[in-house]
Amino acid sequence: MGCFSIKCGLLAGSVFGAVIAILGGILIPVGDMIIERTVKKEAVIEPGTTAYDNWASSEIAVYRQFWLFDVKNPQQVVQEGAFPEVQEKGPYTYKTRYLPKANVTFNPNNTASFVLPMGAIFEPSMSVGPEEDTVTTLNLAVAGAYSLLPPASHILLDMVINSTNSSLFQHRTVKELLWGYNDPILKDTIGLFSPYNGTSDGPYNIFTGKDDISKVSIIDRWRGETKLSFWNDTYCDMINGTDGSSFAPFVDKDVPLYFFSSDICRSVSASYEATMNLKGIEVYRYSLLPSTLASPVDNPDNKCFCRNYETTKNCTLAGALDISSCSDGQLVDQSSSLCPTSFKASSEYELINSLSCRVLNKVKDYTLLPLAWLNETATLDDKTADMFKRELISRIDMLEIVQQVLLIAGVIIFFVCLIAFFCVRRKSKTNLG
Repeated sequence: MGCFSIKCGLLAGSVFGAVIAILGGILIPVGDMIIERTVKKEAVIEPGTTAYDNWASSEIAVYRQFWLFDVKNPQQVVQEGAFPEVQEKGPYTYKTRYLPKANVTFNPNNTASFVLPMGAIFEPSMSVGPEEDTVTTLNLAVAGAYSLLPPASHILLDMVINSTNSSLFQHRTVKELLWGYNDPILKDTIGLFSPYNGTSDGPYNIFTGKDDISKVSIIDRWRGETKLSFWNDTYCDMINGTDGSSFAPFVDKDVPLYFFSSDICRSVSASYEATMNLKGIEVYRYSLLPSTLASPVDNPDNKCFCRNYETTKNCTLAGALDISSCSDGQLVDQSSSLCPTSFKASSEYELINSLSCRVLNKVKDYTLLPLAWLNETATLDDKTADMFKRELISRIDMLEIVQQVLLIAGVIIFFVCLIAFFCVRRKSKTNLG
């Protein structure tokens, strides 16, 4: 028989099927290596990569939602020393971080420097009312003056306050309270977030990931320093992780994510909570642990963050962080009991970087009076989600399909040809016999 007989053809088919199956099997690790190499290449922050385009631009909308606390019994508080009764008003939503990073400079040590311009645009469609809504709230200048000046100066301070028709509480619009108003006592602009528009955060110096992708976006320096100077402690003054807007690829769910927040002047960590589906993309949800702002009694690591022993009741008050050393006497108080249910319900579909209650003291016995609380969300838009699915997920799916088709087709061809080969061979022997 010649080599072109049926048996030779079937044998060749078996070999071909085996080669196809082996090729499909080889593509599994090789494909994973290709995907990993591609992701690492595109995750580097340098011109021409996908990471750089997303990092440098401001296409993903970031929103800050504010809930203000309206004091319902200001006269009773002032005249009778009653405990303030407050009611939430909000949300009042502003689009922030809509300006691209400025002064971007790439350095020889594989880092990039930049400043983050600050700006806020009111979003009526996402707010409970106009920013001209009024609230009765603490008079920032009066409360601050009483807190900062010694008791011997209070008589003189009372004369100044009376001459300007000021009091411990005032009526202000949402816009004035958040972004600033001209105060008759200070003769200057004062507000919870004043100044904001036209200012910038930074400069930041971050690793690009070019030499080590695991370091991408990690902060090397903030305002020119590798550590903070607010807490006078090696641990609390550490600048850990990224700025919270991005992280390195191939995240290990068992390892916490670290990031630095300039709003609260400290680094924090978040732990994996759940895997979710966001616009057809599998994402991980992370949340801060209760120990992050726990009292030093429950978390000794937070002892160096306790600076005011009176307002924190000798460092036993959980959820309070005195940031007066870096934010002009403001306090941040994180209290879940003050968070509206609407925020909790929607948060699972958003990347959240939340602060809580910005407060000032004092009303009575160092009471922490809430003025406002906020959450910041960066929601993945449809355009970016489609790009991510088209450029990455669709290619991964196509590669997996090719791998499976080659493997399955090769195995089927191999066994079909092999079985047919033995059947023909057996039939040939029967005919010869």
